[in-house]
Amino acid sequence: MKFSTVLSGALIAVAVSTGAMAQEFPNRPVTWVVPFTPGGVTDTGARVVAKAFSETLGVSVVIDNRAGAAGIVGTEFVAQSKPDGYTILYGSSGPMATYSSLYKKLSYDPLKSFSFIHTMSESPLIMVVNADRPYKTVKEFVEYGKKNPGKINLGSSGSGTAPHLSGELFQKEAGIKLTHIPYKGSAPEIVDLLAGTLDVSFDYAVVVKPHIDSGKLRALAVTSTQRMKNLPDVPTLTELGYPGVVLVGWSTIVAAANTPQPVVDKMAKAFGEALKRPEVVAYFEGNGSSVMQPLTGDKLTQFIVSENKKFRELVERSGATAD
Repeated sequence: MKFSTVLSGALIAVAVSTGAMAQEFPNRPVTWVVPFTPGGVTDTGARVVAKAFSETLGVSVVIDNRAGAAGIVGTEFVAQSKPDGYTILYGSSGPMATYSSLYKKLSYDPLKSFSFIHTMSESPLIMVVNADRPYKTVKEFVEYGKKNPGKINLGSSGSGTAPHLSGELFQKEAGIKLTHIPYKGSAPEIVDLLAGTLDVSFDYAVVVKPHIDSGKLRALAVTSTQRMKNLPDVPTLTELGYPGVVLVGWSTIVAAANTPQPVVDKMAKAFGEALKRPEVVAYFEGNGSSVMQPLTGDKLTQFIVSENKKFRELVERSGATAD
């Protein structure tokens, strides 16, 4: 009887403490970990959203770039952080859905190590080549690749990322062999693509479109099923005869597992309001992306589970590895 009373008292104390934490939250800046280098698609989009999110949440949201191991370093950092809502992660489709199938040993579990907060954006990728290269179409690219196996350098923002997986799927569908060179984010990858060290990359419009517009990169195709509104003359790989190369990257925000639900709910509400801001919508639409359907709670969990299953099948079909 006495033990039961003590246990009940302890549970009540925990509940009161959690409730008090949720009522006080947030009372200091929130750190938003972006697990890739500054200047890439994740960093650029996060900074636009962070400004609006700071206003709707009522405290500063500070971007913290923690690049390394294709996003694993930053993702692991948040998974091991204190579950109080003050450290959140830019959870993209690579670390949150692909890596569990790509890496034999992962330091976190995308389905168990996090509290899912809210969806953010989604975007197809663009197949781009250095404008000085001889191939001007996908057909010419494939013909060149078949005559020069292993001599075309494929750059990506990291092993297992959507750009890497897109390249793996394409080379398998096209029957050619590319040499994959992974980077710690899109920014250094694009520097080498422009310099001619790389020949081809699959990346997002926010990263490559300025260079397409300047004539330094040539867009050959996109990985969506429909042509992009801001690149209407660029065909899809599906219409060019490669229906197996359809891939759209997505992003969410998550916190460490066991973050109090009232805190998660408060952040989800503020983040959802931020995504409705005209400047945020305009940013994504202007860069070939779109704000995702708002998902939170059980629906977001179901989405993450289904995406892990989908990407597991894609990894197996592509033959991609983290090496």
